[in-house]
Amino acid sequence: MTSFFHQRQSSKNFFATPWFLLLSGGICLVLGTAVVRAYYHEYQIRQEINRLKGEAEQLEAKKIETIETLRYVQSQAFVEEKARTELNLKKEGENVIIISTTTPSQSHSRDRQSEEKMVKLIQPNISKWWRYFFRK
Repeated sequence: MTSFFHQRQSSKNFFATPWFLLLSGGICLVLGTAVVRAYYHEYQIRQEINRLKGEAEQLEAKKIETIETLRYVQSQAFVEEKARTELNLKKEGENVIIISTTTPSQSHSRDRQSEEKMVKLIQPNISKWWRYFFRK
């Protein structure tokens, strides 16, 4: 019986030693670090999932907008609008009126300015270079 009691006493002494405290502290530290890393990894995954959900919602909205645009482009109203604005076409039986917003004097000054630009473009290169270097 004394050996059992003595053995029981030595196991109590082992749990009270600094080595046991150091060993159990190390194990707790390793397990705690593992738990914190797992939690942080899970947090990052949740953040990535939320970001991807937001991106998916944006893409879905863009898809809906693109489908609506495609439907409009394929419609007869779009074809008519483009024919009128870009090809200057009209429907049968329709009359077209052109309203000019420039006065004759404005039109004349624009013509003169465009003529001056054309004269500058027609000049030979040597005179352009001469003017560039010596007449600034």
